[in-house]
Amino acid sequence: MLNQNTWWRYLILAAVIVPGFFYALPNIFGDDPGIQVRAARTTVVDTQLMERVESVLQGQNIQPLGVILSDTGVRVRFENTEEQLRARDALQQDLGRGYTTALTLLPSTPGWFQRIGAVPMYLGLDLRGGVHFLMEVDLESAMTRAEDRYVESLRRTLREGKVRYLYVRRIDDGGIMAKFRDEEARAAAEDVISDEIPELNTYEIERDGEPLLQMEINDTVQEELRSFAVDQNMVALRNRIDELGVAEPVVQKQGDNRIVIQLPGVQDTARAKRILGRTATLEVHLVDEDHDLESAISGAVPPGSRLYEMRTGSQILLKKQIVYSGENIVDAAASLDTQTGSPIVTISLDSRGAAINQRVTGENVGRRMGVVYIESRSELKRDNEGRVVVDDSGNPVRSKELLEEVITAPVIREQLGRRFQIEGLDSVNEARDLALLLRAGALAAPVDIVEERTVGPSLGQQNIVQGFQSVIIGFVLVLGFMIFYYRLFGIVANLALALNLVLIVAVLSLLQATLTLPGVAGIVLTVGIAVDANVLIFERIREELRNRNTPQTSIHVGYDRAFSTIVDANITTLIAAIVLFNFGTGPIKGFAVTLSIGIIMSMFTAILGTRIVVNLIYGGRRVSKLAI
Repeated sequence: MLNQNTWWRYLILAAVIVPGFFYALPNIFGDDPGIQVRAARTTVVDTQLMERVESVLQGQNIQPLGVILSDTGVRVRFENTEEQLRARDALQQDLGRGYTTALTLLPSTPGWFQRIGAVPMYLGLDLRGGVHFLMEVDLESAMTRAEDRYVESLRRTLREGKVRYLYVRRIDDGGIMAKFRDEEARAAAEDVISDEIPELNTYEIERDGEPLLQMEINDTVQEELRSFAVDQNMVALRNRIDELGVAEPVVQKQGDNRIVIQLPGVQDTARAKRILGRTATLEVHLVDEDHDLESAISGAVPPGSRLYEMRTGSQILLKKQIVYSGENIVDAAASLDTQTGSPIVTISLDSRGAAINQRVTGENVGRRMGVVYIESRSELKRDNEGRVVVDDSGNPVRSKELLEEVITAPVIREQLGRRFQIEGLDSVNEARDLALLLRAGALAAPVDIVEERTVGPSLGQQNIVQGFQSVIIGFVLVLGFMIFYYRLFGIVANLALALNLVLIVAVLSLLQATLTLPGVAGIVLTVGIAVDANVLIFERIREELRNRNTPQTSIHVGYDRAFSTIVDANITTLIAAIVLFNFGTGPIKGFAVTLSIGIIMSMFTAILGTRIVVNLIYGGRRVSKLAI
């Protein structure tokens, strides 16, 4: 007989509906304010850290809702934001620089849901809020770096101009100083500098009868360098955010030296904070094996070399000359060594770096080469009572520290080229973070996180309510119309429509996509598209009934002949949504994502879902008319 359900239809429907409801459920539980504690360099955590966190909170009379140990650190859940902020301050003071303590929002989903990957979808800043960072660019460091570059350029220019000098170096208070043997050499240097490096202003100085030449970068170039440092940092920070996978971030310039970053729907805020605030790069030096290391440690460091500390705690003597640095890195990828299973980072160099690497390694086979990791760190300075120290203007004082450590110093076994590997990393996550930093590009100047907070919805609660009300009102109106116009078949269509919305939420949660107000608009449009498919089927059934076909034949023919029309109409809309996603940005992408998911789900529910229900009601029965 016609309109009989087969076992495979039930199997497909169950395979979609059961996981769909399961992955949609976590979205009803909401979020709690929380704190995530994570090691600053590695992600190795243990129960001792968890016990230490609990002890600190207990000492401050803070009662958390829960403390969880996960593979990304310790997560603490609180009842309100006041306790969250108090706990953050107490943990930062107790744990110090070895750990990153970040504010976050933790889903209230039961643990057994989370353990099997059922977590709520992300909501954008316009719906739920997110993390807000105010970052200040250290323009003094940018000028220091520029002066260091000019020192090297000056030395090279004077050598090429055959001008003898005693030294050229940067002054601690700012500027560059050069010393010459006599007045003639200084005058010749001024002429060469004015021709080759006109952006430097020169001033003759006499000190103890010695001819000196002081140089400063002119005001116009200084302003350009400061502006470039902020703009370059914005580009690098956006690249890092893209690597983190944050959807629709906000990166804006504020004033002359500050950058505002808003990250909607971020869960691992500790990693985001650490990645965004780190000024990390690599330098490659040859190991100085011509001088005795013990003598250098005792204080007799040879000229042209410098002592560095290895990550293992021992010391190593490297030559000061940089073979190549992070500026020559074009790509970096983290992986595991196939032989040892230890984490590594594979580096790809640009043409200049590859040529240098090939030449230097070819000339030094059998010698060692050290990879120096350089990171600039800063944090708020606190007094003995844990209060933030402020200057005369009321601004918080930050203490700065430069970390320089040798990750690895392997023996050069053969001539290298464009690619090489870095070993000696503590964990896979550290390798991933280092690869991300190198791949996204180094910051032009260090940045300090001067403000960090979780922010509420940027468009206001009223707009959010209106956004969700639009979905509800549209859904209810469609339900009423379908029941009024198609009676029992309208109820079947409404069931499919409700299932369609559940499946959209489930897919968004499973993909961990970020839902924004434009995405809500896509869902509203999907409601209409889903009903349109059912309308095509039901009108085709009505047409068959008007042609005097039996009810069973009308149902069968109606679904079969409407199939191609539904597929054609939805495929063309899906193509348009894909084009919007590929070429659109920001809100347009959010709209395209929900629209694409809704189209696919509506085809499933309209073609297969309603067919199964209608077959259950009318299949295998002799009926004289249909409630349509």
